[in-house]
Amino acid sequence: MTKDSPSVTGPVLYVTGLKKSYRTAGEEVAVLRGVNLTVSAGESVALTGESGSGKSTLLHLIAGLDAADGGEIRLADAEVSELSDAERAEMRRDRLGLVFQQFNLIPSLTVEDNLAFQSRIAGRHDAAWHSELVERLGLGRLLKRYPEQLSGGQQQRVAIGRALAIKPLLLLADEPTGNLDEDTADEVLALARDLVARSGCGFLMVTHSARLAATLDRQVNLHAGVIA
Repeated sequence: MTKDSPSVTGPVLYVTGLKKSYRTAGEEVAVLRGVNLTVSAGESVALTGESGSGKSTLLHLIAGLDAADGGEIRLADAEVSELSDAERAEMRRDRLGLVFQQFNLIPSLTVEDNLAFQSRIAGRHDAAWHSELVERLGLGRLLKRYPEQLSGGQQQRVAIGRALAIKPLLLLADEPTGNLDEDTADEVLALARDLVARSGCGFLMVTHSARLAATLDRQVNLHAGVIA
């Protein structure tokens, strides 16, 4: 992959036969029972399902934050389960954008420094793309502010900008609008969709909202441990 943009066309994510169980109160509970999923470059996919269906577990496995019991996860040419802890951390830094319901901004950094944080660490900072993100996300007047001085919608726009600043292969979002009112959620997600299409990365978003899911290119439902 180049330092400038995703170099993959077609699927950037392959999930095949993915299985994951947890032991709770001495009992083995199967959460994922053989999940199959692909996400292509430039495609936005909504992952829906009832609470406890394993949506967040699936995202954590894709991001290499937890290990699967079986199956395969490939991010472009990388088999995630075969990577060391250090290599998975490098993958998250260089190839993945992560956005969560909690904005996870660094309180001691300004908006501008939060936006550039991941791309600078990854050695992928692109001044022109950074400026475009600032403009498209409407952050120009907020660059010198700190996270505590922002509204929830503004903080989430910064979080999305930070995740996209590296031009990742894949953007993973777990209920990214869950803390926002409906109008702000619509606005933030519309910006995210537009910037995903602009950057050419894949986009996989967990959401409970059928209304928001319907705005993405494709919807898949996780039920009884498999993609329905």
